Amino acid sequence: MKRAIVFPGQGSQVVGMGKDLADAIPECQALFDQANEILGYDLAAICFEGPQEELNKSNHAQLGIFVASAAAFKALELKQPDLDYAVLAGHSLGEWTALYVAGVVSFEDAIKILKARGEFMQAACEANPGAMLAVMNLDGDKLVEIAAEAGCHVANFNSLAQTVLSGTAESIDKAEALCKEAGAKRAIRLPVAGAFHSPLMRPAADQMNEFLSGVELGAPNKPVLSNVTAAAHEAASVQENMVKQITSSVRWVASVQQLVADGVEEIVECGPGKVLAGLIKRIDKTVAVRNIGQLTDFENK
Repeated sequence: MKRAIVFPGQGSQVVGMGKDLADAIPECQALFDQANEILGYDLAAICFEGPQEELNKSNHAQLGIFVASAAAFKALELKQPDLDYAVLAGHSLGEWTALYVAGVVSFEDAIKILKARGEFMQAACEANPGAMLAVMNLDGDKLVEIAAEAGCHVANFNSLAQTVLSGTAESIDKAEALCKEAGAKRAIRLPVAGAFHSPLMRPAADQMNEFLSGVELGAPNKPVLSNVTAAAHEAASVQENMVKQITSSVRWVASVQQLVADGVEEIVECGPGKVLAGLIKRIDKTVAVRNIGQLTDFENK
């Protein structure tokens, strides 16, 4: 069976994530300990004990999801050592988790990158305030047209039934009205401070480009799909694509479709929550999906 491993992005954070894995598996606890040491504060306590409001802060959520996802993958390696996988992918920050697993960056460098990424994105939010709108049951091509008319951008092609728009508050107001006129069943404002995956994040992308110039990026030891292209990263273009990712659409629908077209029969989501599993099932019902985020997920597997 050809298998893919995928990793979630921001929005999957939940208090308690990774705790049972860390309590039961020393190698998982070691990842949280290492992250704490690199960061100089107790990220593990925020992940394990909250409060949720603190965990929801972008810097804590991104770092916490990365470490919890890395711990879930480590548990999978230890508990199912014969499990083979052919390709990796991740949604937004989850793409960095995939690149870490593929050996492109070390754990320490991934922590430093995501710390900087969170800080750069937060600064961009403050400099260029924006908004995001999740639209249900409206065709993605139609939303591209609406975004162009409203002056906003498509941030995430999440599933065939969910697309997220991003832009200034004014452009999102206009887009919301246009979506309702076009027959969207639901349009929900996301509780975020900025217009992620849009040109309003350009300052963060520029800072990330400079930051990554000082980081050694290796060649992937497994194919890793790019959010920007929905194709596998080439070693020479990892930095370019990961900088573009900050201002570009997350092409998750195309990524899942590419996995299935390449013969993937099972996709395993490693990390907290089941957001990606839910999206994948809405994109292609023929592929098997399962989650590894806590100890109970290993039962009957």
